[in-house]
Amino acid sequence: MIDKEKEIREIETIKEFKEHFLVPEDSSCEECSTLRYKEGAGYMEVLSLADLRQRDDLFLGSRTRKRFYSMVLITKGEVTEMIGPREYQFKEQTMYFISDNQLHQIKEWTEDLEGIMCLFDSDYFLLCLKHQIKLNSFPFFQMDQPPFVKLNEREVEMMRHLFWKLNQEQCQKETFNDDLLVRMFLNIILIEAERIYNKQSSSTPFVLTRKEQLVAKYQLLVTQKAIELKQVSQYADLLNVHPHYLNDVVKEVSNQPASYFIHKHLIEESKSRLIQTNATVSQIAIDLNFTEESYFGRFFKKKTGVTPLQYRKQHKQH
Repeated sequence: MIDKEKEIREIETIKEFKEHFLVPEDSSCEECSTLRYKEGAGYMEVLSLADLRQRDDLFLGSRTRKRFYSMVLITKGEVTEMIGPREYQFKEQTMYFISDNQLHQIKEWTEDLEGIMCLFDSDYFLLCLKHQIKLNSFPFFQMDQPPFVKLNEREVEMMRHLFWKLNQEQCQKETFNDDLLVRMFLNIILIEAERIYNKQSSSTPFVLTRKEQLVAKYQLLVTQKAIELKQVSQYADLLNVHPHYLNDVVKEVSNQPASYFIHKHLIEESKSRLIQTNATVSQIAIDLNFTEESYFGRFFKKKTGVTPLQYRKQHKQH
């Protein structure tokens, strides 16, 4: 028998999440009782914690790394979860957040657990509004910040209502334009959570190991300079470490090579510009400091499986 404490399950999409953790009827929308997963312009799903708790055999102890983001609102009960190297005990009136590619493990949850889990990928988020904040700019998705926020009763009710509206609009959508409202509610939830988060000052400092500090600094630099600097060695120079050491530490902490974060940022920036602007592919390549449009095209297709124009055609709002 495989030891779930040692095995790490890599979850690429919400479809894989459902296939592994849920039975078919769990994938239904309570509002309309129809399957809501659909291939296309990103993905987003709202799930009940009470329903997920019925799958103890699959969730508890399973070490998982998902390629999408999670936010959880606990309205009743408690969850003990490992996020990265730290164990947290989340109680009612708490929201907590898990960034993409973050290793996590649910250790325990109480029988009276109630609340909401929302899963979404970066594509779904960036299709919402022009010039919006980047996902990795939200403090609760940053490695060097606590991944949770405590809510008062009014804030819990506000979040509960926003999640209800998000789920309702998700159920009722029929066209891409309808889906825009769903994305806007997702954006509103994140912005409201950030407002509450920023008002609260942590009484205890969030301490990182030296290696985690290095990775956090590296990820911040990539966010700031990926358009200008595309080589790991350039970031190693800024951080005063050897490129091989930087790559080894990033790999150890995140399970991804250092180049992954540069490429990820460039792809997300490319997708954002393809969807949110009318700039030509050639102009986007220039703006992102690619030497040739053809090289940009090859890079984009290698990472996404489609050309820039194909991606724009699939996702562009009409």
